[in-house]
Amino acid sequence: MTDILFYHLTESTLEEALPGLLERSVERGWRVVVQTGTEDRRDALDQHLWIFRDDSFLAHATDREAYPAEQPILLTTGEGNQNAAQIRFLVDGATPPNLSGYERAVFLFDGHDAAQLEAARGHWKTMKEAGHAVTYWQQTQDRRWERKA
Repeated sequence: MTDILFYHLTESTLEEALPGLLERSVERGWRVVVQTGTEDRRDALDQHLWIFRDDSFLAHATDREAYPAEQPILLTTGEGNQNAAQIRFLVDGATPPNLSGYERAVFLFDGHDAAQLEAARGHWKTMKEAGHAVTYWQQTQDRRWERKA
């Protein structure tokens, strides 16, 4: 079964937290797909990942560009896995596809957004009932992740 992680953003924005998680995934040798809830959010993250830090960027592309299969990180609004990713991030209210083909899936949700909180609760229940190994992580005040369940 797929390891499913729920990351509850309480101190950081998605733009602050996601790049570090993507860097760690790529360092593990994983290909990554990031599924967003809207095209606008996908496009904003696309721009952000090129400039999030002065001394670094994350090589990536969106699903609307050529050669998606060759990308180490692919940003999409769709349910496909065009780059044969081992890990899938679901952000901004994205509806998950079947996650059984991944080593890991990560739901990142904004703790200050009632709709995202409610959706995360629903996904937690669905993933647990499907038999996936499910864990819940919440940010501490110093923006570190602490396992809560």
